[in-house]
Amino acid sequence: MNKTFKILGLIGFFGLTGLFGFVSCKSNTPSSGGGWPKQFNLCYEEIYGHCYDSVPCAVVALDLYSDGLTLNEDHRIQGTGYNLYLSDIFVPDSLLEEGEYKSLSLFDFQPSPFTFLPGRDFEGTPHGMYLLQIEENRIARIQVLDSGAFAYRNDSLLFTLYYRNTYGTRSTYKCTFHGTLTPWQKP
Repeated sequence: MNKTFKILGLIGFFGLTGLFGFVSCKSNTPSSGGGWPKQFNLCYEEIYGHCYDSVPCAVVALDLYSDGLTLNEDHRIQGTGYNLYLSDIFVPDSLLEEGEYKSLSLFDFQPSPFTFLPGRDFEGTPHGMYLLQIEENRIARIQVLDSGAFAYRNDSLLFTLYYRNTYGTRSTYKCTFHGTLTPWQKP
């Protein structure tokens, strides 16, 4: 009889422990947007020109900054905020033109005007398209963006970009920029 009470007691203890553990656990459902900003207030258009011999398009990049971030005279990020970077945007002439742009697939890589490279993590370093969270002049968080699209019209950029979050599920990130693109000729 004593042995039966011990077994029932252990079953009850572990059952209640499991129940309390289950109830107190946070959901693994990520919050929408990952806490990234929805609006950027400064955008540099980096002009590379016709830098790839095998690609008949000019190349630009977009370097966007949220409130709290600036660039110093050496073009290094200062402050606390967020940075969205898209490199290798293929344009017909030399500057970003109004229109719809979409990311290329690395499996079907054929650059043409109004396309851009997707983001990739190459040995721990982001390339192509990514978000940085900067805290006190240091990178606090990096998110590589693997695909998406953006529209450029009337001095406005509207982005719909995608990434895999820490749970491995696909997430959508939407943000905007309203204002004049500041051209910057890359050396």
